[in-house]
Amino acid sequence: MRNLIRFILNNHFLILFILLETVALTLVFRNNNYQSAYAFNLTRNISGYVNSKTFSFRQYLDLHETNRALLDENQRLRNSLLSSYKLQIPAAANVEFDEAWEQQYNFIPARVIANSVNKQNNYISLNKGLLHGVKPDMAVISGNGVVGIITGVSENFSTVIPILNSDLRISSKLKNSGYFGSLHWDGTDPAKATLYDIPHHVILNQGDSIVTSGFSAIFPEGIMIGTISNFEIEGGNFYKIEVDLSTDFRKLNYTYVIEDRFRDELLELEEE
Repeated sequence: MRNLIRFILNNHFLILFILLETVALTLVFRNNNYQSAYAFNLTRNISGYVNSKTFSFRQYLDLHETNRALLDENQRLRNSLLSSYKLQIPAAANVEFDEAWEQQYNFIPARVIANSVNKQNNYISLNKGLLHGVKPDMAVISGNGVVGIITGVSENFSTVIPILNSDLRISSKLKNSGYFGSLHWDGTDPAKATLYDIPHHVILNQGDSIVTSGFSAIFPEGIMIGTISNFEIEGGNFYKIEVDLSTDFRKLNYTYVIEDRFRDELLELEEE
């Protein structure tokens, strides 16, 4: 209290000036329509600006939950797509949809917790593991296309060998013509990979889409990989095709792990 009194005594001229100025401005704004309207608009603009910034800050804080909700919604949508189901009974049979089709692919959402793009053999870590249904040799994709393949799994985490690993080759094909080859990363540009084994007589165009062939027991057919940016004939009989990858690994935050529920059956048949 003593400090407050000392403050008032030391600054009484300034306090009196502010008080009188406030009274004068109040009288001006109350008795003049122009000044009153100007003050109202100024107050509204300041209030709107502050509210806008506060709302934007709250939205920023809620981004994680928003992304989580979108990821879950995309999971439900992907799992409900007809391409995730396999026809078990001939279409001509008089049966209900649920009886004729069985879900083949299940999409498990996962968040990237570690990632690298500047090494010869890069790896990615995800926050999902055995407890969430993730197993080795499952395909991993993003919202834009192929990411890689699960290699190691613990109870709560898993590691992925991505396209950006010189040890990985992915069976790929031209979306338009269906010709297939092998996609490989040369360890240089994290935005590009190279497609080999496409015969030189095939007609190519820049911008043509490259997708998964579906010939492996890992990736479903037709998952986007990238687009042709350049090509040349190498060795006389085959193209060397430069591919712009559709997944930006430098911004990769969320992925989907694909469980193929018929994979074990297919592998057992191939072993026989």
